[in-house]
Amino acid sequence: MLDCEKYMQEALIEARKAFSAGEVPIGAVMVRNGEVIARGHNLRNTAKNPLRHAEMDVIDEAAAVVGDWRLEDCTLYVTVEPCPMCAGAIVQARIPKVVFGTRNNKAGCAGSILDILNEPKFNHQVMVEEGVLQDECSQLMRLFFRRFRKNGGAILTEE
Repeated sequence: MLDCEKYMQEALIEARKAFSAGEVPIGAVMVRNGEVIARGHNLRNTAKNPLRHAEMDVIDEAAAVVGDWRLEDCTLYVTVEPCPMCAGAIVQARIPKVVFGTRNNKAGCAGSILDILNEPKFNHQVMVEEGVLQDECSQLMRLFFRRFRKNGGAILTEE
């Protein structure tokens, strides 16, 4: 198994935790020197806080571990293409590389809607690798939203 797949599997574990909690199933891990230093999943509904995206929590935790806001020697693995808020935080944290599983055609900002991660007018651009374990990542999202629509938009948790 390639390293990128190994770390995306870790992000998928987090996404499944979100799914089980009735959250949009997005998971993320931050890797530094071959070690996962932070992990998280969406907690927006649970925390009643629009900032509790997987990437935001992972960036916050990684900065605490590293002891700096600059995460210049880290790679972020996330199951779904980052939204505008998360893409902005990635640029601000100076993360050099993001690996994501599946595109987000409604809010993705690593090329789907916008490309904040590679905006040449910003002082930092991010190397992006997409499509790692894409089938698994997109399948989890489809399953979540199929259940969500079937239940009239009700948040469901697994029992």
